[in-house]
Amino acid sequence: MYLALKTLHIIGVVLFLGNITTGIFWKLAADRSGDVRAIAQAIEGILQADRWFTQPGATLILLSGLALTWVGGYPFSTFWIWGGLALFVLSAVIFKLAVEPAQRRMLAAIRSDDRETYQAESRRWMWSGTLATLAPYGALVLMVMKP
Repeated sequence: MYLALKTLHIIGVVLFLGNITTGIFWKLAADRSGDVRAIAQAIEGILQADRWFTQPGATLILLSGLALTWVGGYPFSTFWIWGGLALFVLSAVIFKLAVEPAQRRMLAAIRSDDRETYQAESRRWMWSGTLATLAPYGALVLMVMKP
């Protein structure tokens, strides 16, 4: 049972971290093109990929991680468990409060060809997205290193 849960946990991590990392790549590539349609398509793709990969991956990470803690007999007070969970929750809060709204505003701005608003929202997205991405990578380090 433990190994099955661990496999599900790792699948969730791959979906989650893989998608949030590649989303940055595709948005930056679209921005460099300067093509309004390509930028809009990249942002639409990021929003759709968040629904199909990021959110299900996050759910799988959380549920399988809690189950692993219980099945493995680890006390929740173990630093790498609560620290990893805290970083994961921090990432989710930043995503919901800053990243996702910025994505929607960027899409609206680029669709209306409002480059000034797009650039402002893009900067917000990059800063908040960087924090929302680094936090789960920190959780990954804690889970692997188990300090």
